[in-house]
Amino acid sequence: MLNNKLKYTLASLFISLSTFAQEAAEGAEAAPANTTAGFKEIIFGGGAVGIFIWVLILLCSLGMLAFIIDSVLILNREKILPAHLQDAVEDSLNDGDLESAIAACEETPSPLSNILLAAFANIAEGYDVIQDSVSSAADLENEKILQRINYLNVFGQMGPMLGLLGTVSGMVGAFAGLANKTGAAKATFLANQISIALWTTVAGLLISIPALLGYTLARNAAIKITIETQSTVLDLIKKLKDAEVDDEEYEDEEYE
Repeated sequence: MLNNKLKYTLASLFISLSTFAQEAAEGAEAAPANTTAGFKEIIFGGGAVGIFIWVLILLCSLGMLAFIIDSVLILNREKILPAHLQDAVEDSLNDGDLESAIAACEETPSPLSNILLAAFANIAEGYDVIQDSVSSAADLENEKILQRINYLNVFGQMGPMLGLLGTVSGMVGAFAGLANKTGAAKATFLANQISIALWTTVAGLLISIPALLGYTLARNAAIKITIETQSTVLDLIKKLKDAEVDDEEYEDEEYE
């Protein structure tokens, strides 16, 4: 009795599996042979929301490229630390001509000239005050440069977030579309939609990696060149350490 029931159960299970396999095979034959998503389907397959996200990713990538180029330009050594300005100020201070040194700084606007002018403005206060003014001016110039470089960090953080947003919205659309699919076509449709959705994550990472790498390199370069500029200024104004300055005469010249 028990053997008969076991045989009947196994036979029913075999028939069920055979029927399921046959339906799956028929569904696979009905599915399209080429299910690879093309460029048009990747961009426009997500509907209005997907297109909007791709536009944001494009803008983010353009912004990243723009600020990488901007970082390279603002970190140009000759713009921050002009060699001819160093020579002009050094020659003027060697000759004891402070007015010529100030004029040279005013003719060549740069972080170096700004720091030097801050030092010259406090020359009557003593060398310790001059050093403090140089340090403060160097920190200010460094902050000006870093404010522009920091945008690379912003784009580096935005890229993956936009990619994740596109992937999540694509997954929502993929699962919503499963209601209209049956059999093997359901699995094929889901795999295709997930593949399309993941492309936004790929694009986001392609933005994030160079942006964060560029930010790190530019930030380190900015700090290094600012320290070098500060050191250069301190070397240039060493001649003022033992200089005697007539406070009243200097103030009169400053007011004039």
